[in-house]
Amino acid sequence: MGTKTNDEVVLLQTRFHKVTVHELIEYVAQAAKLDKKTIVGHVNVHAMNLVCEQPWYRDFFNNNADLVFCDGFGVLLGAKIKGYSVESEHRMTCPDYIEDLVLALEKQDISLFLLAGKPGVVDKAIAKFKKIAPTLKIKGHHGYFEKSGEENDAVIDKINKFKPDVLYIGFGMPLQERWILDNLERVEARVFLPLGACLDFYTDTVYRGPSWMTDYGFEWLTRLITEPRRLWQRYLLGNIQFLYRVLSNNRG
Repeated sequence: MGTKTNDEVVLLQTRFHKVTVHELIEYVAQAAKLDKKTIVGHVNVHAMNLVCEQPWYRDFFNNNADLVFCDGFGVLLGAKIKGYSVESEHRMTCPDYIEDLVLALEKQDISLFLLAGKPGVVDKAIAKFKKIAPTLKIKGHHGYFEKSGEENDAVIDKINKFKPDVLYIGFGMPLQERWILDNLERVEARVFLPLGACLDFYTDTVYRGPSWMTDYGFEWLTRLITEPRRLWQRYLLGNIQFLYRVLSNNRG
């Protein structure tokens, strides 16, 4: 389970690994059986823009995360521009594989705690998971709580009573990664898996878009149309900014 391999891609001085969905799920399952803490991160265009503005965030992917996978066609395009041999199979987005992950965890008796979404989203997700994986050991809590102080302490106590093998964190970038770093030593979990708004899409709480768009990297366009005031800067300006940074950066 080494992290420095020939399949490591460096883009904007930030690394990610060339892994497929199958390899990612296998990695998470194996790490969940080890008596150590493992962080699995993911990068997309938004993350790549953030690392250029917040050094701690780049450090999270380069030094804190044990494995970093790609969740965005834009990042694959940037890697290709820089001469890397990457394919569409090296990009994955959570709603497409979350059920496969859940089935793998159930099969290997690996427990899962969901920490994400508005109140009610986790309950919907657990209900859906239980239909396909009835013996899965799973609990959860919504993500709308103060990330420090008494509320945070209470959530951590709830997690630690369950002692999950895998902890899914979905607060959005970079809040979820910051929370992991701030609470890593206190939380009794083995695998820390930040996956953003995956459960919102999986439970249809947020419209993801038709498959002909999501399969070809245009999920961002649906999100932009759905929430233009909140996301126009991230996607319209962010995509242009990312491409400019890739083309003008000589260090990878």
